Amino acid sequence: MVTNKPRRQRTTINTQPINMKPKDFVIKYYPYAIQTENQTGINAIAILAQAAVESAWGEVCPGNMFFGIKDTDGLNGNEQLLTTTEYLDKPDAKFPVMLKVVQIAARKWKYTVKDWFRKYNTPEESFTDHANFFLQNKRYAAALQVKRNPYQFIDAIAEAGYATSPDYAALLKKVARTIEAEIKLLPA
Repeated sequence: MVTNKPRRQRTTINTQPINMKPKDFVIKYYPYAIQTENQTGINAIAILAQAAVESAWGEVCPGNMFFGIKDTDGLNGNEQLLTTTEYLDKPDAKFPVMLKVVQIAARKWKYTVKDWFRKYNTPEESFTDHANFFLQNKRYAAALQVKRNPYQFIDAIAEAGYATSPDYAALLKKVARTIEAEIKLLPA
């Protein structure tokens, strides 16, 4: 999940799975990541790793929402109210629908909520909007300085607060390595 508001991003969305394997995901969506890299310079591996993590390898992408970008108004018809998990440092955060709050550590709470997310007509629109989100949001300026290196970019977006999950960068890097391995197996 992503908004222009600080430190309140999506980590998981719950809908029905389609059982796509990493190989199938790479074959189907790598072209969108390459197209986005060609247009913006943001490394395709980092883009595809985010799409894989945020959509559970394409299993959970209602409304072609591959990146969990929040819709801040919930009013204009390009949004959807979905269940998500958030990790925050306060017990009284506000969401459109609060389902559950559990304290998981000192000054750390896990929220299960419903919140507004953007939706798209096509996967391509989602990939393009994701890149534009980085380009238009000042808090990602440091990430854009290292946009060609997938691992530095991943660290920078995690540091900037793209997601609330404390393990976000580590998970993205693990997925990026899987994607790199799958790309090596693609026919030339």
